[in-house]
Order: sequence, then C-alpha cells, then structure tokens
Amino acid sequence: MLLFVLMATVLAAGASVEVSPTSAAAGQEFTRAQARRQVEALGELGRALFFDPSLSGSGKIACASCHDPDHAFGPRNALAVQLGGGDMHQPGVRAVPSLKYLQAVPPFTEHFFESEDDADESIDNGPTGGLTWDGRADRGREQAKIPLLSGFEMGNKDEAEIARRLLAAGYDKKIAAIAGPDRQDDPRTVYDTALKAIEVFEQDYQTFYPYSSKFDAVLAGQTTLTAQEARGRDLFEAPDKGNCSSCHVSQRGNDGTPPQFTDYGLIALGVPRNPDIPANRDPRYFDLGLCGPLRTDFAGRKEYCGLFRTPTLRNVALRQTFFHNGVFHSLRQAVEFYVEREMDPGRWYAYRANGGVDKYDDLPEGAKANVNMDPPFDRRPGDKPALTSAEIDDVVAFLNTLTDGYSPTKAQ
Repeated sequence: MLLFVLMATVLAAGASVEVSPTSAAAGQEFTRAQARRQVEALGELGRALFFDPSLSGSGKIACASCHDPDHAFGPRNALAVQLGGGDMHQPGVRAVPSLKYLQAVPPFTEHFFESEDDADESIDNGPTGGLTWDGRADRGREQAKIPLLSGFEMGNKDEAEIARRLLAAGYDKKIAAIAGPDRQDDPRTVYDTALKAIEVFEQDYQTFYPYSSKFDAVLAGQTTLTAQEARGRDLFEAPDKGNCSSCHVSQRGNDGTPPQFTDYGLIALGVPRNPDIPANRDPRYFDLGLCGPLRTDFAGRKEYCGLFRTPTLRNVALRQTFFHNGVFHSLRQAVEFYVEREMDPGRWYAYRANGGVDKYDDLPEGAKANVNMDPPFDRRPGDKPALTSAEIDDVVAFLNTLTDGYSPTKAQ
C-alpha cells in the first residue's frame, strides 16, 4: 500500500482533487505548494499512462483506444462493443461510456433523498451515483482497475502484472518521484500510484470538464440559441412533451454550477436487445445492470434488475452508439425511441415465436416490471405522440448545443 503521510485536499487545475502525498521520510509534512506539485506529477503520469498501449496484455490497447479524446473520451466508432484482451479479439458486453463530466458524480447510494420544494417531506430517489453503467465504482482509481484487469479489455491477469508492465515501460523514475525512491520496486505501490495518477489526470478540468459548449456560452450571455434550438430546449424541459430534464437536469445547481444534464440516478428504460453483442447470442444471457452479472453485490435484488446509470448528455452528439448496449446509432433514433416505445413497440422489439411483440426484450420477464413508465413513456398505441417528427428534430438540434469546443467568435 502507498504510505500516506499527508491527506490533503488541494485545488488542482481548478478542481478539488484529494491527493495523498508520500515521502521516503515518515512524518514529513507537505506545504500546499509541494502538494500541488505532487498533483501535477500525478496528472502528468496519468496522462502518459492513459495513452500508453504497453500496459495492456496485447500491447495494442490503451485507455484512449476506447476513450478517444476527439469523441468526448468515448468510442471513436459505431461498434456496440469494442474488442480487446490478449489477442484483441475478445468482445465486450457494453457500450463504452464517455469519461467527460464525471467529476461531480456522487458515490453510489441505494437511497438518495432530496426535499420537495413545497413540503417538509423528502423524496427517496432510489439508487443514485457511482461510475460505470452500473455504478459499481465510486472513484476514478476504482474505475481504472476494471479495464486494466478485464479479460476483454486490457487483459492483465493481476495487479503484479500491471506493475511489471509499468516498470518495463520506464515509469520507475516518475513513480519514485511520487511514492518515494524506496517504494518504486514494490508492486502494490507501483500499481496504486498508477491508479491514482489516472484518477488525477481525469480530474483535469480543461480536458474533462471545460464547460465550453454553445449552451454554456448561452448561460454566460455570450450568444443565443437559434429559434430551432430554443424550441428544442423548451421541449426538452416540458413535462408534457420530452420531459428529458426530469433525469437529464438542465438547470444550474443551487450553488450556481453549470447543469450536468444528469440526475446521477439509475433507471430501467427497457431498450431493445442488441444482436450485435456476441454475448446476446445466448438467449439465457441478460445484462441486468445494477443486479448483475458484472456487478455482484445486488445479485439477489430483483427490484434493481435492468437499472443502468443515467449518463450526462453533454457531448452526446459526438456518439455513434447510444444506451448501455449500443443498440442505437443516431441521436435522432434514440429520441424517437423515447417517444415511440409504448406507442409503437413493434418498431423496437422482436416478435415472439408464437406471435406478439416481446416488449422490453432485453430483460427477463421478472425484471420487466422495473421499466420506467414516466412521461413520455405514459402513452399507449393510438395516443398522440409526445413529440412530432419536427419536434424531435428540434430536440436533437438543442442536444447538439451541448458539444464542447464552441467558440462564439468563430460562430459569428
């Protein structure tokens, strides 16, 4: 384990990052400036590790291979799942999520309470928080372990193998500068330092949460939405229309922070089964999110089956795969699913062998009761859709304003 001499919270690159400076001399105290330098060293190391394929079993896949900076640190292609492992032919089971705007995600909790505005009662919002699609990691360093040790991702057998790869790649001096010169050969210290470094790198605000979209420029009074984008925002927020903001919160926080476009909750949406995922060729296999199989601590909780984390919609227009199983490949199609899931299930779901639509066909029968029915999912066949085709275009236009890299000057 790392020798934690000082637990300090410092302001690193504009974000509060908890760091644990270490020293060869027990009891040495770090000044704020020294702690900042420690964070900078960790961030520099983390950046190098993030782009280094030599840390994988194949020597061909880095974190950035699946989390591409040019695609909001999400997948660069339209594949539902990526290939990895020691031979680069092992398919994953879920779509790759974006790593941007994770800095404010709270730790996972089964019961997240918030007060009603006009009453003294509190509302239990149920499972909330955590990283990954099923919320099983609370911190960046915990999340980083998953791909490093996954047989279908970076393909390392254990922590010791990762430490050996780090030293073989020449990171010993950088690790020694952070963990102390007498700890650079300790496999656990090497491994833990690498995880912490990746976590610190992913807290760099300029890279991972710059708030540089057109929508942010609108909030800052630097530009305005077009007529179509403004209509889309209204539809996005209207409870009787898109009702998107009920989960993808679009208002500033109480402390004035920019909207994150997520409530951090876990929800069952009943998206269609994706035949492009090799694991789904087995009709007995179901990815049930919070209740397994990748997450195991809630395996017996039937009420949690089918629940997946609500991601931020920031940079969503850069994606080519949508939802946890990558079943849709356009933003418009994803919005159409919300509008038509209950009105036209035959468009979205497979038919049973004996006839009839198998609604929510990526869930076993016992989990289908968990599927969310809030608007716009409250429609039935024959009802008027919550959004017309033109209104769907408006919502998509608004979602495009959430892409980082907007320049008011260039837009003029």
